Amino acid sequence: MNTKLLISPQSLTSLLAEKSSQAIIIDTRIPEDYVISHIPQSINIRDFFTYLLENSYPAGLEKLQEYFAEIMSRVGISGAERLIVYEDTLNKGYGQSCRAAFLLKYLGCAQVSILHGGYRAWLRAGLPTTDEVPLPESSIFRLHPNADMMVTTAEMLQAIDNPAIIKLDVRDRNEWLGLSSSPYTVDFCPRKGRIPNAVWIEWHRMMTSESESMFRSKTEILEICQSVGITEDSIVYVYCFKGSRAANTLIALQVAGISARNYFGSWNEWSRDFSLPVDSRVM
Repeated sequence: MNTKLLISPQSLTSLLAEKSSQAIIIDTRIPEDYVISHIPQSINIRDFFTYLLENSYPAGLEKLQEYFAEIMSRVGISGAERLIVYEDTLNKGYGQSCRAAFLLKYLGCAQVSILHGGYRAWLRAGLPTTDEVPLPESSIFRLHPNADMMVTTAEMLQAIDNPAIIKLDVRDRNEWLGLSSSPYTVDFCPRKGRIPNAVWIEWHRMMTSESESMFRSKTEILEICQSVGITEDSIVYVYCFKGSRAANTLIALQVAGISARNYFGSWNEWSRDFSLPVDSRVM
């Protein structure tokens, strides 16, 4: 089934009105915001944003799979449903709903969409909200990991000197410049800098104004990408700190028809392995 990656508030409302839709809405915001108000029938799974991959080797990926399979089973998701994820606004949450969509697809969920514009777009459309928390029955989540979606550390290392693969860093400016190691604290990671031979596009450039936070058009995204040598024919490995802003950028690249994969371990993994090269020059 071809499920559109981005869904508008109006289309989501229509989907929910279909009795046979089997749609489940996932709220990725902090629980404190969720309990105040949320989209009716949505369930809160903050872990999609907070979980840090131990490493992208088989043991680390297996641990990730088991962790989320347990959560999904507990909240009644089997993986066969139509899943819609949302955050407050796409350019403020460091890519959290896109990270959720990426993980759901990686785990084997075929029908995943992101609420375009987030919860703020839902509110602007004048659609209903609630503070009622649903109590779903448990289920059994069926894991079908899609390894091709995930760039591993070994694959990124192999790609460093391969000009046919563009290494795209989408972190915030201070991280790219080597002034900070993460969006958490300056020294959260043991090393600062960049993966060698990477190019940089700050992630929020792919979206429109702060008041709407929608993804830009294909033409605009391609123009931004061309500034660093990325075209529709490019192969791109995207990274950030923990694969979240990278997931947001991945959506934009897909909108533009560009083939890309997410180095999900990103800087949090790369910087902690001192055997891996780092371009540590302060730009």
